[in-house]
Amino acid sequence: MDSAVCAAIATRDYDTYALHFSYGQRTEAREQQAAEAVAATTGIRQLLPLKLDLFRAIGGSALTDTSIAVPAAQPNPAATGAEIPVTYVPFATRISSLPLSVGQKSWVRNEFSSAPSNRIALAIPLSSTYYSAFNRLIATGTRDSDIEIVTPLIHLKKHDIVRRGVELGAPFHVTWSCYQGQQQACGVCESCVLRLRAFAEAGVADPIPYAQR
Repeated sequence: MDSAVCAAIATRDYDTYALHFSYGQRTEAREQQAAEAVAATTGIRQLLPLKLDLFRAIGGSALTDTSIAVPAAQPNPAATGAEIPVTYVPFATRISSLPLSVGQKSWVRNEFSSAPSNRIALAIPLSSTYYSAFNRLIATGTRDSDIEIVTPLIHLKKHDIVRRGVELGAPFHVTWSCYQGQQQACGVCESCVLRLRAFAEAGVADPIPYAQR
């Protein structure tokens, strides 16, 4: 959902390339289908699918290990606590570095001489402190120091992201957030409940089908 809003923002002002990560998650085929639909709907010039088997091999997460059940959301899934949820994928944030390789590819940077591709928009929900540090790492460790990661949604609440997406015409109807559903979103996992709550708080109907709301 957040990635679709990022795509709507990026394609409004830039010629945009996108990446989709399959990391062994239960719904990787359904998520790729959604990514392709978002790319087509928003006018992204090219979607590059990347498959990473590392996280499936590591295991330890209900998203990548089918022997671990995906739990139903707790009454307040947004609450933070000491216990790490079983849907946590250990250090999945490392994929933040992969768009840099694409951003430095000559076929991306040279195709549009008037508007070089030097901004990478991410919807991965991390702190602004993380991305500030990451941009310093980019400046130190890459040949092209003008590359920058931007996070247009990082300070928005989930319901504000919904409202922003509606303003931009983001294609929410083709997005997918469920941790386990393939044909219909389950409606009971943490991701579904957070999404449904965000749409409800924004006063907008969630357009995707759910097995249970």
